[in-house]
Amino acid sequence: MNAPIRIDTASASRNPTPADLTITVRDERFNRGTTPRRWWAGDAFGTAWHNALSATFPRGEAFFIEAVKAHRDGADPQLAAEIRAFVKQEINHTREHIAFNRLAEDAGYDIKAIDKRVEELLALTKGRPPIANLAVTMALEHYTAMMAHEFLANPKHFENSDAEVREMWRWHAVEEIEHKGVAYDTWNHATRDWSGWKSWKTRSLVMVLVTGRFFKNRWVDSMNLLAQDGITGWKARWGLFKYLTITPGVVRRIFPAWLAYFKPGFHPWDHDDRELIGKYSGDFEAALMPAE
Repeated sequence: MNAPIRIDTASASRNPTPADLTITVRDERFNRGTTPRRWWAGDAFGTAWHNALSATFPRGEAFFIEAVKAHRDGADPQLAAEIRAFVKQEINHTREHIAFNRLAEDAGYDIKAIDKRVEELLALTKGRPPIANLAVTMALEHYTAMMAHEFLANPKHFENSDAEVREMWRWHAVEEIEHKGVAYDTWNHATRDWSGWKSWKTRSLVMVLVTGRFFKNRWVDSMNLLAQDGITGWKARWGLFKYLTITPGVVRRIFPAWLAYFKPGFHPWDHDDRELIGKYSGDFEAALMPAE
């Protein structure tokens, strides 16, 4: 019963998704104890950035699930299997980030304002065409995949962080890479009657809009959390900018992958980085969930 979900795309020609892709649902649990206040190597900037990201995940990933599920009708068996695996993984991610966010609050951080902003932004999507929500999901899933690749490819990002928090982010990153093409495959299915130009123009425009909002809101959220650590003004701004663009520089490092999204004919699996999954997935083998 405890088997990975094999996505057999050998006969599919719709995208470059690997023919032997396996999406494994790992039912892991983390952060049920205590975590240091500044869990990212004792550094306030890395801690603030990742706490701000985590605070958005419970509502954000629920939004992703609904956006993808809204377009599953008529999906071929391969895509239907992708979507089922995606939903199971995202449900587990939501649960674990709720637990992590609770620890952040126990450490004294007030993240309710971040959650409230996400709630208000998602309320604006009510009544919007479902394809618009899928386009946003596709863009944000590319962000999670880019950061997941960077976190696994460069262990220095978390090497001195709290061990259990590090394991949570590694586990999340492994599964984000595995399902990085699902929203995109769903988009291709949902827009199969569109012209190539219309599809490219829409996803590119949405990525630009999502990028602006993503960095604006995460910057504001991180500044708020840093202020709660007593760090404000130029010291907060420079410290966060240095963290994101210089050392370890996650934003600088993911820029080429972000730019690739605008290439006509782009697909997330143009870059097969499953070797990163192999480096870490064995750590979580005891937590496999049933495939179906």
